[in-house]
Amino acid sequence: MSIMNFAEAIDHALAQAMAKDDRIIIFGEDVELMRLNLFSRFGKKRVRNTPISESAFLGAGVTAAMSGLRPIVEIMLVDFIGVAMDAVLNHMAKTEKFSGGKWNVPLVIRAACGGGYGDGGQHEQTLWGWLAHIPGLSVVVPSNPTDAGGLLLSALESEGPVIYLEHKLLADYWLDYMGGSHRKNVQFDIPEAGVRGVTPDKWQSIPLGQAKICRQGNDLTIVSVGVGLHRSLEAAESLENEGISAAVIDLRSVYPLDKEAICESVKQTGHLLVVDEDYQNFGLSGELAAVVLEAGISFKFARVCTMDTIPYARPLEDITLPNTSRILESARKLLKAKV
Repeated sequence: MSIMNFAEAIDHALAQAMAKDDRIIIFGEDVELMRLNLFSRFGKKRVRNTPISESAFLGAGVTAAMSGLRPIVEIMLVDFIGVAMDAVLNHMAKTEKFSGGKWNVPLVIRAACGGGYGDGGQHEQTLWGWLAHIPGLSVVVPSNPTDAGGLLLSALESEGPVIYLEHKLLADYWLDYMGGSHRKNVQFDIPEAGVRGVTPDKWQSIPLGQAKICRQGNDLTIVSVGVGLHRSLEAAESLENEGISAAVIDLRSVYPLDKEAICESVKQTGHLLVVDEDYQNFGLSGELAAVVLEAGISFKFARVCTMDTIPYARPLEDITLPNTSRILESARKLLKAKV
């Protein structure tokens, strides 16, 4: 066993996979620098810089996957995926169904996501609900180093396209790259349990669509993903001091979705609180409520989400994004209602 940072764990698992399968290639903006260890080990043919043209190199990734390779295409920030959305929406997601299964696109898009460091609404979105809405795509959001490596292996083994999202507050190099080191007057609420942790010496795949029960509870079910998982655990500890027993579930992947784990917990607690850093309207939080309702379970529901465009000003950003205070407030209010 080893102790690794979140981003270090991803690259360590990726190196293991690349050593085993020479079809895996990486390309994107500045990847020779950002993946320097991989570039040094596997060379320019397998770790390749691209021009700043997301639509071009993601389109190239689709055709590379269709021709037998297993590319990882790095979109620096998930916000920029809109530039290449035609390749995502109309090509990689639909190829298998349109070809009757004769073609597939085993492509992984790796992108940073999330806010909490003052970079505004064009650089801090998560967008996993938007992406999971598209049939044919899997969407993965790890919350800790161990899951980050294991889920990456499963993404690389998938026969279809996978969006792999890493939250920037979990990856220390992202904070530094985006300006954290020289902004001494700004405090970052970084969840330590997600940034660094125990990892295996040899990585094993973690199946997509398998949620993790991080905390058992009888009164309330809190479901989240990414950094929101750590905010939820912090809130659950505070609620425990108030005599409230909260279960906390880490989805790990937004799609495929572990409906059974969610429904089983809500059936016991009768209360569901979704903590989602993505946008509230037409998003993951509403989908989870629908899943439980369709299972015929009687329950009370609340959600803590990103409500609007994320502002640059840190005090306003703190109000807009889910945080522990908002989670606690919603949990207490929800538990006052009886099913």
